Formats: sequence, C-alpha cells, structure tokens
Amino acid sequence: MPLTNPWLTGPTPTRKLDRDRLEERILNLLSSQNMCVLATVGPDGPLATPVRYYPLDFTLMFTAAPRSPKMRNIAADPRVSVGVFAPLVGLASSRGAQVFGTARVLGPDHPDRARHWAAFRWENEHAERGRSLSEPPEDPLVVIEADRIVYTEHWLRREGYGPRQHWRR
Repeated sequence: MPLTNPWLTGPTPTRKLDRDRLEERILNLLSSQNMCVLATVGPDGPLATPVRYYPLDFTLMFTAAPRSPKMRNIAADPRVSVGVFAPLVGLASSRGAQVFGTARVLGPDHPDRARHWAAFRWENEHAERGRSLSEPPEDPLVVIEADRIVYTEHWLRREGYGPRQHWRR
C-alpha cells in the first residue's frame, strides 16, 4: 500500500525550532482559528468549555456571562489551560496548541480593558444577536496571557523537527 506521507514513518524527530519560527507558527494558529476549549477547575471538578476567542499576540480574550460556571471557576482559581486546534484531516495535518496561563477578568472600568478591547471583535457577536452596534457590551472581558504553550504540528516532522515544541514567556 503506498504511503501518502512517508516522512511520518520511522522515529519521531526531536529537533527544536528556533524561537522566532516557533512564535510565527503559534501566532499563525492563534490568528487563523476562533474557537478554543477552555479548561477550568471548580468545586465539581474539571470543566472544559468551548469558547469563541480573539487573539492579541500571545493573549486570548473572550466575554462571558458573569454567573456562568466557567466564570465561577475562574474566580475561585484563575489558572487555566486553553486548547486551540485546526481542523484535522489526518495525522499529517494535526496542528494545535495548549496554552497555559492565568485568566484575568476585566470589567468595563478596568484600566487594561481599553488596550485589549481594541482587538476584540464584539461587533460580530452583536450583529449575530441583532443588537445595536452603537452600544458595546459591558460583559466582563476575560484575558489569558500565555505563560507557556505546547505547540503540536506533525508537518514539522517533514523538515526533521519534533512535532511537539515548547514555548515559554
């Protein structure tokens, strides 16, 4: 049987990408997707929630209802993990990132909100819900600045690099 990706056979390479190339690939993934899975921990145990996000460099942002389970969990323990992944066709196309960081909740009057809000595309969500575009939402803005990222891309094997790469702030 012919192999479509013969470079996937044999031992897995371990060579590391240089930081600039790794950051470029991570930023490409974060900016080309808009859905993630947010993992938090609360009194009932782990919670994995699909969330639409917006990136700003190595920071992910989303809004949420203040009384949602994920917001209660973040209030109790702001350490989070976020999974971002591209659609998978086969092992060769496997590409994703595990983002680890601390969630910060920025209310409407928080001094850091304006800087992040400028990159948040709230108009899309307002249009989907039939809300006025002249009134920005006042929902809490959750900001997760990555402390570390585990990036996976099996296509890297083709160039002799390990499919799992590690980034730290």
